[in-house]
Amino acid sequence: MIRPILSTAAMLMALTVPAFAEGDADKGEKVFKKCKACHAVGEDAKNKVGPVLNGIVGSPAGANPDFKYSDAMTEMAAEGLVWDEESLTAFLTKPKDFMKGTKMSFAGLRKEADTENVIAYLSTFN
Repeated sequence: MIRPILSTAAMLMALTVPAFAEGDADKGEKVFKKCKACHAVGEDAKNKVGPVLNGIVGSPAGANPDFKYSDAMTEMAAEGLVWDEESLTAFLTKPKDFMKGTKMSFAGLRKEADTENVIAYLSTFN
């Protein structure tokens, strides 16, 4: 009797977590060290040069009311940009190519696996 209940519970939990089959959150945490100078995640995260990234995956761009975004980000947010896997991948690979006029000075992640891993890591923060 307990086994079917546990199996059902495990299946339901798996369905509520975003699937990032290509990314490894543990590896993404290591890659995120490159981002920590400007961004924070976690329970006590505060805005820095860049906004807090809790809940970024799947959220509309420019959604942090306590952060002053660049005009470029504000414009793309007004156009309906959502930070899904595709847009995050493009932005994290070459921010200035994806968003002309962004204030983000980071050149981008060169390795596709690093990008996937960072997105998987960020998806663990609601």
